[in-house]
Amino acid sequence: MSKIEIKNVYKIFGENPASVLPMVQEGATKEEVLEKTGHTVGLDNVSLNIQEGETFVCMGLSGSGKSTLIRHINRLIDPTSGEVSVEGTNVMQLDQKKLIEFRRHRMSMVFQRFGLFPHRTVVQNVGYGLEVQGKDKKDIEKVAMEKIHSVGLSGFENMYPSQLSGGMQQRVGLARALATNADIMLMDEAFSALDPLIRSDMQKQLLALQAELKKTIVFITHDLDESLKLGDHIGILNGGRLVQVGTPIDIIMNPADNYVAAFVKDVNRAKVIKAKIIMIPANKFRNTKNSNTIKVNEDTFLEEFLPKVCLTPALVEVVDKNGNVKGYITDKELSVALAKTQVNGSIKKN
Repeated sequence: MSKIEIKNVYKIFGENPASVLPMVQEGATKEEVLEKTGHTVGLDNVSLNIQEGETFVCMGLSGSGKSTLIRHINRLIDPTSGEVSVEGTNVMQLDQKKLIEFRRHRMSMVFQRFGLFPHRTVVQNVGYGLEVQGKDKKDIEKVAMEKIHSVGLSGFENMYPSQLSGGMQQRVGLARALATNADIMLMDEAFSALDPLIRSDMQKQLLALQAELKKTIVFITHDLDESLKLGDHIGILNGGRLVQVGTPIDIIMNPADNYVAAFVKDVNRAKVIKAKIIMIPANKFRNTKNSNTIKVNEDTFLEEFLPKVCLTPALVEVVDKNGNVKGYITDKELSVALAKTQVNGSIKKN
């Protein structure tokens, strides 16, 4: 089911975007439009569907249009042409009152620069969205404390943002977004300002929360490794145009053009190959009577469990989140997968 649907969206910045729109629709590039008209193309005929419960990552270089795109979803920016729908509701048709309610209850946003109130404590910052919704004070504090605990900040609830590290401040921002219990979370370069180790911790935190909560997340980044780690699907923008949408495996193994190929050429494919991609389904597996067995979740990446197998050769048993056996990986499947990490080939599920 599509949670968010974007249809043929154009965004042109300038004094008279409507007059420039036909030129863009006829195929003029961003550079040509800027040179001839002085207008800037933010988005050029972008269409995509984002499914309920998935993490959709939109990436590209600076100026590609990714932040412009995410701001269309909650109408911080209106398109020059096109439609944006959330669960069948055309966001462009909402009046001011309905738009405010839509933003308060249907979606939340996490920014790159945290956006915390310096004069409010952690618990007050986290509960702010609930205050705006008019919730009871006791309920606000209860929910805020639950979300503070969920992002690993228990004990810091009475501190002020200036007393926290950058990573901790971003956790507060994440907790604030979760507190309103909105179905949709928009995350615009949310981890980009963090140090690499803290950024990695935040990515793990988000993956763990998403596995439990199943929000619909639109995540903006310019970092390919981050997009591969977080995204169920990835959309790549170039000059305002959406040049490819696919799973991490699709993007890595079958780049749509030279722009995407340049992005992915140096990627270690072991970072995106999950156990469930290369396993033999349990009903097709013949027991090799290997005495050594290690158990991994079906969504575990090859790079995470490969060192264990290399140190102690073993049969890999692949399970789902409930511990049910889904399949097995033998030395043969590992050898094929490792070969594929060195060449631009396709890996398909058995």
